[in-house]
Amino acid sequence: QLQFVESGGGLVQPGGSLRLSCSASGFTLDYYAVGWFRQAPGKEREGIACIEPEGTSTNYVDSVKGRFTISRDNTKNTVWLQMNSLKHEDTAVYSCAAVQRHYSARAGQQFCVMTELVGDNYRGQGIQVTVSS
Repeated sequence: QLQFVESGGGLVQPGGSLRLSCSASGFTLDYYAVGWFRQAPGKEREGIACIEPEGTSTNYVDSVKGRFTISRDNTKNTVWLQMNSLKHEDTAVYSCAAVQRHYSARAGQQFCVMTELVGDNYRGQGIQVTVSS
């Protein structure tokens, strides 16, 4: 089955760290911008970070900026999300998917946006992250 597979979730205390992995199963990651998403209980699913295919640029939602870092290694077909200084409100199911890219005429380059591709976005099943003391 062609999809991302997430791992690395679990229970962590506030202020702690976790590193999530997102591995491409059955397809090559090279040409896709990839985003991390999360859905907390009773809330809408939200995009929190994305990374360009070559890893040349990243974007973050304000709530995780400065605490989370997205990275990738296409030779390992994997994208990671390093989460530091975790808070109770980071508790959610985290998943990854291929995301859209937009072109900035002013910057003269493409950049990823935290919106899933329409169609084949290979969204993973998700993994639970719980921040609790």
